[in-house]
Amino acid sequence: MHLSFYREFRPKTFDQVIGQPHIVSALKNQVKSGKIGHAYLFTGTRGTGKTSCAKIFAKAINCENPQNGSPCGKCRTCLALDEPSNVDVLEIDAASNNGVDEIRALREKVKYPPVHGKYKVYIIDEVHMLTDSAFNALLKTLEEPPTHAVFILATTEAYKLPSTILSRCMRFDFRLVGKEDLEKQVRYVFDKCNITADDKSVEAIAIAGEGSVRDTLSVADCVVAFGGDNITIDKTLQILGTSDFDTTIALANAILDKDLGQVLTTINNVCQSGKNLTAFGKEMTVLFKNLIVIKSCKNAKDILAVPQDIFDKLKTLSEKADATTLLSFMKKFSSVESELKYAISPRTLIELTSLECASIDNVKKN
Repeated sequence: MHLSFYREFRPKTFDQVIGQPHIVSALKNQVKSGKIGHAYLFTGTRGTGKTSCAKIFAKAINCENPQNGSPCGKCRTCLALDEPSNVDVLEIDAASNNGVDEIRALREKVKYPPVHGKYKVYIIDEVHMLTDSAFNALLKTLEEPPTHAVFILATTEAYKLPSTILSRCMRFDFRLVGKEDLEKQVRYVFDKCNITADDKSVEAIAIAGEGSVRDTLSVADCVVAFGGDNITIDKTLQILGTSDFDTTIALANAILDKDLGQVLTTINNVCQSGKNLTAFGKEMTVLFKNLIVIKSCKNAKDILAVPQDIFDKLKTLSEKADATTLLSFMKKFSSVESELKYAISPRTLIELTSLECASIDNVKKN
């Protein structure tokens, strides 16, 4: 059976975790010092490494011979914890086990000591899904936990947790992963799997991941399923449903030139090619944001981190309007992003937004 990339390449040590150096360093230090807390809160956007770090930490604090704060993966305890039947590291999905009865059962089980290691670790995923009564039951255990018990609560929505729970946890906020780190990870995965891909394809996949390692690798999986072992930018854009850079530039040019006919022609070409209009709307928002960066920042080239030929095209385009006008365009396209997902006619919505932008009177060279 084929394992998806995000499962096959899930990190097994802290050194393999990308984009979270502040968290990795803190957890490593705790393992090295032996000063282990009883409750941790891992919060952040999906796919940024919360559950992976929880599993690594759970093994590391039980490992007989930790290596630089990470589990060795070879000792008797590590091998025992790798077994699906192990009862020392338990993962609980709060989305489907969110009632008070489930938490009460957990409170009964937590009394029993670990079988193999020093600690019994409970990883409660999507903990914000617990009911109020379940939170109250969990609070009792967090207030007076057994010395062998460690709780790791993971959530994408920490603001939904009661303050009484938050105050008893050591909190770690997982950040979105940078585009460069995601590109390195995609390249690493492709190299391991003997897949060739051009730089533009890798960049497009990383951008589509939007800061999530799991989403990025899921996109990479889809691209490989479609394009095989030789990935090109054309294949990548086809599977992503996104448009090429020249198309967004063409529409922006038509808007800034107030050429309504060319605006409609460009959008028709986008629709004829079968591109995803929701993604196209987001790309136009990003394009106008990039033009504002060029107008406003002396180090725009470093901020945007795009190839020189693309930067030159953006710079030329930015000279057609002032920053205020570009900001109004960005706002208009940004406001329709959510509407496009549910619009009966996304094409009409894109056309209307583009024509409105092209009709704004304060376009001027600056």
